Amino acid sequence: MTFTKPGQLVVAGLVTAAVVFLVSRLMYGELPPLPTLAGATLLLIAAVDVVLAAVLRPRVQRKPGVEPVEALTAARAVALAKASSLAGAIMAGGWIGLLGYLLPMMSTVDAARSDTTAAVVGLISAAALIGAGLWLEHCLRNPDEPDEPDEDE
Repeated sequence: MTFTKPGQLVVAGLVTAAVVFLVSRLMYGELPPLPTLAGATLLLIAAVDVVLAAVLRPRVQRKPGVEPVEALTAARAVALAKASSLAGAIMAGGWIGLLGYLLPMMSTVDAARSDTTAAVVGLISAAALIGAGLWLEHCLRNPDEPDEPDEDE
């Protein structure tokens, strides 16, 4: 398994932003209002990632007096970290796409004003999830391996 590359996250976010922007243009009037804290649920997953990073980092680094992490546990945590950062990038792209549609009409449409607040909360939560996922992935790196593999391998 390779480490998450920023380009992968950027592409996922940009594709999602474009799709959400286009769908918003076609169907925004038919959607119900967004709850202000709709995107805040991502903060719960980010919190789990941060707690796992804090618990697993000393075990991965083989600190004295700490039981080493089992390989299967580490693999599951890496999968969660990669999924978290990718899900955060996709959700951030979605909120950015929605904001791209809402911001120009915020001064004229009341629903756009309240939905913009929800989109900003969602974007902040998605950014927190990306950061937490990448931090968890960083904390799970094997200290015996170099940061970047050779191009020849």
